[in-house]
Amino acid sequence: MPLKVLTVDDSRTIRIIVKKAFKPFDAVIIEAENGVEGLAKVEKDKPDLIVLDITMPVMTGIEMLARLKNDPATKNIPVIMLTAESGKDNVMQIIQMGVSNYIVKPFKGEQLIERAKSIITLEPKQEDAFKQYLTADGDILIFTPPEKLNRALITETETSLGEQLKKSGSKKLVVNLNAVSEATVLLIKLILNVVQISRTNKADVKVASSPELLKGLKKVKEIKGIDLHDSLETAKAAF
Repeated sequence: MPLKVLTVDDSRTIRIIVKKAFKPFDAVIIEAENGVEGLAKVEKDKPDLIVLDITMPVMTGIEMLARLKNDPATKNIPVIMLTAESGKDNVMQIIQMGVSNYIVKPFKGEQLIERAKSIITLEPKQEDAFKQYLTADGDILIFTPPEKLNRALITETETSLGEQLKKSGSKKLVVNLNAVSEATVLLIKLILNVVQISRTNKADVKVASSPELLKGLKKVKEIKGIDLHDSLETAKAAF
């Protein structure tokens, strides 16, 4: 599940900066223009993190923070405060009220993410995380799974490989299994998923493995008919 980040600020520009900062991460951004709207969003959406401006009309950030901290249902939601003042008294006030961190305006998105990472765990978007397994060699896209396969990778493949094929424009895919040593159930499922996704996207797919793993794969009836090769180079040359 993506994290929910609530940004409460009467400045649309600041809300855009916050939204762009979290764009690479698996996070949903919820927006409010003042404390009253912010509290309503908290009740409705139950955010994992609040980025809260101090100076706003209708209800200030200080007032909203006080309401949050006085409510047992919301007092533990981490809050990063945005302040235009860096004076000691101002900073001490919000710290004493229980903010998790603060940033003095103006600020950059990178600074906000740095503060957020000290409070919560930010994961890259699934499709961005999946990119680490993909490389391009000319017009050939190479998918290299890690040595240890898990169900999370199977899910990432199902949700992200098709999109990456479309983005790359490639119609040639090699599954490079040289890091994998065993023909496990998970590996067979991975191969079958990749083949199905490739065919759906009208891409030709080859599977490359070590000669030892290839012997094991050839014994698996479910993957008969799939184009198997004993090295990455022979797989690429087969297109």
